[in-house]
Amino acid sequence: MSKKLRIGIIGSGGIAQGCHMRGYATMPDLCEMVAVCDVNEKIAQEAADKFSVGKVYTDYKQMLADGVVDAVSVATPNKFHKDPTIDALKAGVHVLCEKPLAMNAAEAKEMCVAARESGKILQVALQSRFSGPGRFMKSYIEQGNMGDIYFARAQALRRRGVPHWGVFIDKEKQGGGPLIDIGVHILDFTLFLMGYPKPVSASGKTWDMMGKNPELTNNFGEYDRAKFTVEDFAVGLIKFDNGAVVSLESSFMANQQENDIMKTQLFGTKAGASVRIWGDDPIEIYTEKDKQLFDMKPKNIPHVESAHTAEVVAFVNAILDGKESPVPGLNGLILNAIFDALYKSSETGREELVDVSF
Repeated sequence: MSKKLRIGIIGSGGIAQGCHMRGYATMPDLCEMVAVCDVNEKIAQEAADKFSVGKVYTDYKQMLADGVVDAVSVATPNKFHKDPTIDALKAGVHVLCEKPLAMNAAEAKEMCVAARESGKILQVALQSRFSGPGRFMKSYIEQGNMGDIYFARAQALRRRGVPHWGVFIDKEKQGGGPLIDIGVHILDFTLFLMGYPKPVSASGKTWDMMGKNPELTNNFGEYDRAKFTVEDFAVGLIKFDNGAVVSLESSFMANQQENDIMKTQLFGTKAGASVRIWGDDPIEIYTEKDKQLFDMKPKNIPHVESAHTAEVVAFVNAILDGKESPVPGLNGLILNAIFDALYKSSETGREELVDVSF
């Protein structure tokens, strides 16, 4: 390995340029972006010019074959996460893969096996746990202040928030709608705070009652209603092997009070908490002392300029320090397996088992 970690970017669109590449650019002493790749050469060249990257590829296999990178970010649509990730790991290259890890649990298992066999880091790009509220709550919980967290209510809800860019409304390329796109963030955040218990079963329901309706407005801008093939609302109930239960709600469109809700509510034996990933006063803690009930708002939450940058920094440091993945592939597999069970449950009307073995 060269003195600086050599970074490659596979998929050079918005998430790559706005999050991954921006993050790597903050660490010029530790890493250097040496190659970008995109099936659209114009987008790849645009990214290369923006961040002064020397090599441009339209085929990631050629980039790997040239041996010019030590680590890559995979920032492609969900359908194209698996193959570049596995090929990179087999080539001895560390991988930071965008969320969700894969289209489904079967793909995620293949990716986890490849990481295990290669001995290289596979990190899932789930940045919310690196936020200030995430860091504060993780520390607060680990100090025993919450007791046993036995239930959580996780919500990633938009009133009128269908993405009009990318392939977010295309089930064939994305695997699903709000559940797999934004639900993945709040569910990971919640399970991270709960210590990532092992899921055993899930029941859920999805709807596509609003996303196809051309008469409804969309805060993010217009999109082709005829191409909307994902759910617009999903709910689920997930059971874990330690007896804990999580309820999950996620929407692109819903007739609700707020435009955007991204929060989790934790119920513990010593305290409860309402935690938003961003915003003013994002945390409120509910507890009791001497038979008095208290609602508390912490005022010294760590300041994190960008959770996206923080996750990239964690990836680079883990590689250079020889540490475990900051967001292990297994976490991504657990999320994919839960989503599989929820989607299946919506079709069968039954509670479905969640399998996370690999």
